[in-house]
Amino acid sequence: MTQPHLSRPVGSHVPVGKNLVDGALRTALATGCEAIQVFCGNPRGWTLSAGDPAVDRRFRDRTAEAGLRVVIHTPYLVNPGSPTPATYEKSLAVIAHNLRRAVEIGAEGVVVHTGSYVDPAGDPGGATARHTAALARIREGLLPLLDTVEDDAAPWLLLEPTAGQGRSLCAGVDDLAAYLGAVDLHPKAGICLDTCHVFAAGEPLDEPGGAKAMLDRIVEIGGPGRLRLVHANDSKDVRGAFKDRHEKIGQGHIGTDAFAELFAHPATEGVPFVLETPGSRDADDPDLALLKALRDGPFGG
Repeated sequence: MTQPHLSRPVGSHVPVGKNLVDGALRTALATGCEAIQVFCGNPRGWTLSAGDPAVDRRFRDRTAEAGLRVVIHTPYLVNPGSPTPATYEKSLAVIAHNLRRAVEIGAEGVVVHTGSYVDPAGDPGGATARHTAALARIREGLLPLLDTVEDDAAPWLLLEPTAGQGRSLCAGVDDLAAYLGAVDLHPKAGICLDTCHVFAAGEPLDEPGGAKAMLDRIVEIGGPGRLRLVHANDSKDVRGAFKDRHEKIGQGHIGTDAFAELFAHPATEGVPFVLETPGSRDADDPDLALLKALRDGPFGG
């Protein structure tokens, strides 16, 4: 029988520090991570940081030996739906660069926030038109990138719905239908589910059965195997607040029952759960152990 940690590995977003081996890998092993997320460059800048081939090789080999699952998160500035040419072009360049870095370090996916459009005040009826135009830009920009990673062994592009703040192109789960449709349900377009984000956008994860119903809907929209990563975060704010403020597991408005439901659902089989909660990268932080207990408990996976 497959061990739970192999089917639903749990970990955290870890800092790279000095480099991927001496920083990210060391932290992962010291904290008991089974999966990690990293930035391959400045998370708040556009610079395309080149890796060190020797370090990349060591990291790739050692994570493979340890069975450690790895994903990359693109910088926060990336917005593939932006109407501003410079932002749009830089965003696509950063995504392409991170897909290459994923191959080099052995990461299985690259997380990209689904982005937003601009709806200037005083533009009657502009929201619908600008939303439609933004999805057209998504199609024009992301489809060629996705076509470069069609191989089964290539990294996934993991689309992460946002919390609904601003002019989000994709916030709640239902918004995934149009977004995935814009890229023709490409076989390498995966979903990164951030529990805080979708809760902020209105998903009733705080209700019994809410997480199960949400995952059922994701499978209905994207098909089996489309969910590739979970960002496991509680929320400082109430459901539907449209605020992206992460809280420690069980100390926010989502609560622990939702995470137990997520682990028990067939759609999360094989899917890593990565913490982005306050303090989750610290050696003495309780969230990693709590997630493992929820996963390995009587109702977990």
